[in-house]
Amino acid sequence: MTPTDAQPLAGHAVLITGGARRLGAAMARALHAVGANVVIHHLTSTKDAATLVAALNGVRESSAIAVQADLLDTARLPQLVAASVRQFGRLDILINNASTFYPTPIGEITAGKFDDLIGTNFRAPLFLAQAAAAQLRQQRGLILNMVDIHGMKPLKNYATYSAAKAALIMLTKSLARELAPEVRVNGIAPGPVMWPADADATLQAQIIGKTLLKRAGEPQDIGKAALYFATLAPYVTGQVLAVDGGRSQGL
Repeated sequence: MTPTDAQPLAGHAVLITGGARRLGAAMARALHAVGANVVIHHLTSTKDAATLVAALNGVRESSAIAVQADLLDTARLPQLVAASVRQFGRLDILINNASTFYPTPIGEITAGKFDDLIGTNFRAPLFLAQAAAAQLRQQRGLILNMVDIHGMKPLKNYATYSAAKAALIMLTKSLARELAPEVRVNGIAPGPVMWPADADATLQAQIIGKTLLKRAGEPQDIGKAALYFATLAPYVTGQVLAVDGGRSQGL
């Protein structure tokens, strides 16, 4: 398919890690709506992935697939790229969205927790970008890393997570230099957009109170940010966009 003004990503292929649910699914829907074919990576969200793929294929036949993989198994990461090439003949956009998030107060950090948080939030994006680099260079593509405002201003009791996201921010800037001029590399730093299922209502109110806009965002806000980088920002690389209602200005 040839891209058009209405379908600027027609014929393009997008790989989204952790794409079956939450913000990953929102970005998948946003990019698919403007023509992209999508590879939905998941680890355990098999049912959610199948439901999303079925919905997308219902809109446009053979435009979405699901691929299961453990991102901590570095040797398997090239298989995700291969799945996109096998199904769609190319890979244009890699979105490193999958993440783990939980507190690790000093005194309670274990090697296992460290490996998990660093592995999902930093190591996997690095090695997946490396695996995808040749395809992305060929297509003059894009890498989007889902970072965090707490990679810039740390969250108390989340030292390991905050450090991992800080590393991902630096990786974003480093990859922008390494992969230029063929590949653009940018980051999106969400604020209070989607809450964990067990999020405390009082804490939610406190966090929203620290945003300049005094309200929570929507998953579609992240989808629109991904759409911006994918279709409207050909001269932007090495940047991190905070989609946080001004929360990062009021921490």
